[in-house]
Amino acid sequence: MRKFLTALIVIPLALILVTFAVANRHEVTVSFDPFMAADPALSRTVPLFLLLILVAALGVIVGGCAVWFGQRHWRRAARRHEADARAARVELADLRAQAAPAKPEAQRLPVPSGVGLYGPVGRDKQRATL
Repeated sequence: MRKFLTALIVIPLALILVTFAVANRHEVTVSFDPFMAADPALSRTVPLFLLLILVAALGVIVGGCAVWFGQRHWRRAARRHEADARAARVELADLRAQAAPAKPEAQRLPVPSGVGLYGPVGRDKQRATL
């Protein structure tokens, strides 16, 4: 089901990107010099579709980093709880190991003396051993 949903999203998105790239092949100049607009020192000429795809990819990366840093509290809490659970498991195993020998041994009934209801103990009416 997951592969189907992924294909349902990725295939149309890829078709849209290819159509966009074919329709926007003209070159644009990107300048990183805010002071000299006429003759920028830091400028690059790239196809428009490449510029937009790179900006979108950069946005995804920055957004992912922001979410990752925003969740650091929850990751720290999860590590702390995992350490507490591990310590509790070790303590439980130690307590079980201590409690195991402390169990009293089951009391055994005393062996009956010599003769029972049907004669010597351990034989039935036909003198077969039980």
